[in-house]
Amino acid sequence: MSRFIINGGNRVYGETRIQGSKNSVLPILAATVLVKGETVISNCPDISDVNATIKVLRYLGCKVTFENHTVTVDSTDMDKYDIPDDLMREMRSSVIFLGGIIGRMGKARLSTPGGCEIGLRPIDLHLDAIQRFGVNIKEEFAKIEFESVKPLEGTNISLSFPSVGATENIILTACLAKGTTIITNAAREPEITDLADFLNRCGARISGSGEGTIVIEGVENLHSVHHKVIPDRIAASTYMAAAAMTQGKIRLNSVIPAHIAPVIPVFEEAGCDISIEADSVTLTAPPRLKSIKTIRTMPYPGFPTDMQAPVMAMTTVCRGTSVIIETIFESRYKHVSELLRFGAKIRVDGRMSVIEGVDKLTGASVISSDLRGGAALVLAGIAAQGITTVDDIKFIERGYESMENVLGSLGCDIKKEEREITDEYGDDQGAKSSSA
Repeated sequence: MSRFIINGGNRVYGETRIQGSKNSVLPILAATVLVKGETVISNCPDISDVNATIKVLRYLGCKVTFENHTVTVDSTDMDKYDIPDDLMREMRSSVIFLGGIIGRMGKARLSTPGGCEIGLRPIDLHLDAIQRFGVNIKEEFAKIEFESVKPLEGTNISLSFPSVGATENIILTACLAKGTTIITNAAREPEITDLADFLNRCGARISGSGEGTIVIEGVENLHSVHHKVIPDRIAASTYMAAAAMTQGKIRLNSVIPAHIAPVIPVFEEAGCDISIEADSVTLTAPPRLKSIKTIRTMPYPGFPTDMQAPVMAMTTVCRGTSVIIETIFESRYKHVSELLRFGAKIRVDGRMSVIEGVDKLTGASVISSDLRGGAALVLAGIAAQGITTVDDIKFIERGYESMENVLGSLGCDIKKEEREITDEYGDDQGAKSSSA
């Protein structure tokens, strides 16, 4: 088990280059199974979800290398169409392979996906959409079997909710299907556009990505390309929150400012000064943040649900009362009980949370239960007075590359410690630390 040990109270100050997007690279890697040949994907973040995706690709029969943030995939000899239960559990978003496997093999077999710490993630939208291509679906003994008895055919699909995952799976299924597929009420996130850009470079015919209606004209095959993944807007926004709540100043390099636009008004309302250039954003925090009247999470281009927890951590030290309403996930407040350990004042009523800012936070021992909630605990730790330990950081490492090194380079006192727990009471039998 790994944990972060943080000696808080330092300002976040300096500049950093933002990693490639977690939410972009995963569907792009899944899409490589549609390409018979060698595909090169650069700017890939070195995170556990990417490594889990590579395991799935190798299991399917692809040849994969990962070096210097570049993943090379040769899917020529892909010969499997199932994903075992252990790999499904290792990467909860592995359902994104569904469209690519069906498009390539005409059939697929997956374990029934469960929920996660931020709530259930039903795949009904995915299943309903896949069926419309002429795919038969059978669920039995915690397995879901997909098979098309004839070539996939394009179709019209209207989503009841602009689900990112469902939109991605539909695009992947439609690329090699005969005829035209039209997605209405499609997700508009930048990661959808990045996936479409990659596929179009491979020879797909996709139009309308980034808009509410996407049209895919099926093609016979896709060819190999070199594609660079877009920067991670959530990682960028997280480090902006870190600087804001420590009265710091940060310059983010290698970003796409337009992708961060939905969060900028929140930082400005808190009193931060934002300076935008072609591929960089600079945030300068005031001596004391002001409260945020109301934040409501929404599909893009609204305020991202992935930033709800990090921004909540920020509001714990704002002057006054802030309100956050979570509309996307029904159980995305798991981090609240841990933030209270720092001395934060937060009340939750259903999907609404009310945060009364305090003068200071105090270091605490906390446990990460999900990716973005874990990041929020780290932010609270760097702003708090005293020592904070954040346990079970495997969730954080799913999406943030070497967070301890990034924050360490920005002036924070944070180190990662590998712990070995062997006795029945959970006492440490050994520990190895590495400073950022």
